[in-house]
Amino acid sequence: MGPLIVTLEETKLWLRVEHSDEDALIESFIAAAEELVEGILRFPLSEFEVSIPEAIKYAVFFTVSKFYEERNELNMEEINSVLKALLFSYRKVDW
Repeated sequence: MGPLIVTLEETKLWLRVEHSDEDALIESFIAAAEELVEGILRFPLSEFEVSIPEAIKYAVFFTVSKFYEERNELNMEEINSVLKALLFSYRKVDW
């Protein structure tokens, strides 16, 4: 996996987190969210050569927010359903 497509600062703004106590945790959530997005897209995010579409960034933000806010009661079925809806138009038929 290459560099993260969303920054820690952007993600903290999305989450409305102002402290730095959980920066490492949030960065790990970003990396995990991007892996999930790649799995649903069925191709690496690095294939976007020019810029990442906003819907894909929002998919990452959504996933990170679920990981962060619902980490003790995470519903992966719901996350996958929303991600598939957000990413449908970019998804490849197979790997």
